[in-house]
Amino acid sequence: MRTMQSDYMYWAKTRAPVRYNLGSSEVPHVRMDRWPIDLTELELDGKSTYRDPPLRAAIAAKCGVTADQVVMADGTSMANMLAMAALIAPGDRVAIELPAYEPMVAAAAFLGAEVVRFARAAPAFDLDPDSVADGCRLIVLTNLNNPTGNLADAANLAALHARAERMGALILIDEVYLDSARPAQTTAALLGERFVCTSSLTKCYGLSGLRCGWILAEPALAEKIWRLNELFGVAQAHQAERLSLLALARLGEIAAENAPLLERNRALANAFFAGRDELEVAPMSGGITAFPRLLRGDVDALDARLRAELDAAIVPGRFFGLADHFRIGIGQPTEIVEGGLERLGAALDAMR
Repeated sequence: MRTMQSDYMYWAKTRAPVRYNLGSSEVPHVRMDRWPIDLTELELDGKSTYRDPPLRAAIAAKCGVTADQVVMADGTSMANMLAMAALIAPGDRVAIELPAYEPMVAAAAFLGAEVVRFARAAPAFDLDPDSVADGCRLIVLTNLNNPTGNLADAANLAALHARAERMGALILIDEVYLDSARPAQTTAALLGERFVCTSSLTKCYGLSGLRCGWILAEPALAEKIWRLNELFGVAQAHQAERLSLLALARLGEIAAENAPLLERNRALANAFFAGRDELEVAPMSGGITAFPRLLRGDVDALDARLRAELDAAIVPGRFFGLADHFRIGIGQPTEIVEGGLERLGAALDAMR
């Protein structure tokens, strides 16, 4: 039957809130009212703009591409949907990594694709281009990988591009976590014409409420995606576009605040992992998420105990295709991450 929903997204949005939420996968939200914003800059006259040129240029400048390669969308999720809708037809074979962000799998299935998987081997979950099956119209992955945080570097991506070129495929990469990589990385859109990349101001910048997402593609394909978007939204909310433009001018400030937070929290997570013999996980070197394997016990029972008894949470790995794993995020304030890890340890101890 045709997929008509994202099981993960519904689950994530309908859980009761907890204080020590290791299920969170973004940095703290940014209060934009800390900046001196003149209301006249928001153009509060009720209009919308078609392919808002200033915002399009600002995204292009951030990513190092030309403006004609940029398509705006309502967050990375809509960017992924638009890109897939433009790239695949019912019956096309689409290769998607495993583990993977479930809404991307659901979107491909909704569009009628024949979804095949290529595995990323635990515990490091490195990308192996040779594991991608022949005959695919599209190859889909996340970089940094969601849920594992693994980085596919430029050499790895070049090998994947060569593999795609041999089979005549394109490559869709969700790069929403890329700006949390260490060392810093550039978009794959700069590495080859077969790459189509999506991202937004959400996970790494704490600006999810703006819904400022984008697609990077070769100009002819970008135009095709723009025209497709006219069936859906045509234009984004203009005041959100104006606020996004203001935020893009301050991304360096936001990143400078988050970098030491993420370094501290990764160190806490790595120390925690090193002390738990029931977990198998590669140390975090960058990113916001990790994906430990639970060697003894049931992941859903662990999450249930955390929520019911300890005011904490994780994300079960079944939503990413590996039920014996779970995802944690380390992007929240250090006291929340530290408290969450303490409670995760207590829950693991209780399950022994």
